[in-house]
Amino acid sequence: MKQTQKTNKPKVSVSRALYDKKDIDRSKFTALPGINKEIVTLISETKNEPDWMLSKRLKALELFQNTPLPNWGPDLTKLDLNKIVYYVEPNAKETTDWKDLPDEIRKTFDRLGIPEAEKQALSGVGAQYDSTVVYHNIQDALKKQGVIFENMDIAVKEYPELVQKYFMTNCIPIHDHKFIMLHAAVWSGGTFIYIPKGIHVDLPLQAYFRMNAQKGGQFEHTLIIVDEGASLHYIEGCSSPRYQQNSLHAGCVEIHVAKNAKMRYTSIENWSKNVYNLNTKRAIVQEDATMIWVNGNMGSTKTMLYPCSVLVGQRARTESIGIAYAGSGQEQDTGTKVIHAAPYTSSYIKSKSISKDGGISTYRGLVRINSNAHGSISKVECDGLMMDNLSTSTTIPAIKTLTSQTEISHEATVGRITPEHLFYLTSRGLSEQEATKMIVSGFIEPITKALPLEYAIELNKLIELEIEGI
Repeated sequence: MKQTQKTNKPKVSVSRALYDKKDIDRSKFTALPGINKEIVTLISETKNEPDWMLSKRLKALELFQNTPLPNWGPDLTKLDLNKIVYYVEPNAKETTDWKDLPDEIRKTFDRLGIPEAEKQALSGVGAQYDSTVVYHNIQDALKKQGVIFENMDIAVKEYPELVQKYFMTNCIPIHDHKFIMLHAAVWSGGTFIYIPKGIHVDLPLQAYFRMNAQKGGQFEHTLIIVDEGASLHYIEGCSSPRYQQNSLHAGCVEIHVAKNAKMRYTSIENWSKNVYNLNTKRAIVQEDATMIWVNGNMGSTKTMLYPCSVLVGQRARTESIGIAYAGSGQEQDTGTKVIHAAPYTSSYIKSKSISKDGGISTYRGLVRINSNAHGSISKVECDGLMMDNLSTSTTIPAIKTLTSQTEISHEATVGRITPEHLFYLTSRGLSEQEATKMIVSGFIEPITKALPLEYAIELNKLIELEIEGI
């Protein structure tokens, strides 16, 4: 399976003019803010990429420079893309042993609990710090079965035919939208997974992405291929420290689910409140295959995230379960897209949102049933919970069907924690804060039930901390 591609490029000589002066004499590189052809070329040459990847990057840059910002969702005018740092290389080489990492980086992941989780409940772990993957490991038993779990930068060179076939081609092409164009130009790091035919990965694989640089951008690329009859549960976690300047996360997730395969993708994103989270996730689902999305969005100043399933095979099915929390100064614009492009396909979407202290939560979804997708079924449920009278919860569904032989339903409810709710619970001995937590826990229970136990506990704790204002 491994097809290492050799390049005849000379060893890159990095131009110091492109890096922040304070980093010139260190092994850690921080590019100067802004995006241009020189930075894009530098990223590609630093990684010693094949020519086809650089060509794709430069074409995407051209598209990006000629495309305006989207004006149909959250206001992005305060995001100055010329002030973002598009490449930060930490002072660390990739390793399979946590002990080999520099103390600062290792302690960060220790506090996040990643090494301990790997020991107890995971088949493999990848960890990215800023623009570079610093740790990657997988159980030997899975390697022997032909499972590939690799740093995306390395996969480009070691599995060139497989990567070139799937990387930003028919799933998420480089012209898809403004921030995918940007991503395709400057992407760095991420995860590549291939599960061979008939192989079932019993314990999840996980990747964790930490954006640590001020004014930084993180653009990891995740490409997953689950072959016929195989199954996988993949988990992603994301976080960053709080700075005064805005940061940007514009990752990309491409998933290919083959005939009779099953894929579950779980993501808990807890970016700090100076981060613009403009992520893109999409799956192509073949005949009798299943794609399940489970998403928790807790942080960022503005989020635009709409996981999409394209059901191209008969009887393909997808589920999407999501929770978004918007506090003061936050706008969570999230939802799900499903394209029914084959007969007898089915989709189920359940979205929960919580708004507090003036936060804005918006469900923005799309269900499209093509003319050839007769016998298809789609059900959408959206629930919004407002913690006060300052917050906003909105549902913007779009449903389009080109055949009458379908079954479609959409339900939306918005509610507020009322004095009567609190009085009922406090009269039974709970404090007002305990009563509030109990109401919220009950509200998000359908989401937490879909998570592995340790992640359900983490999600509940994160929401509790947000409610308490910590």
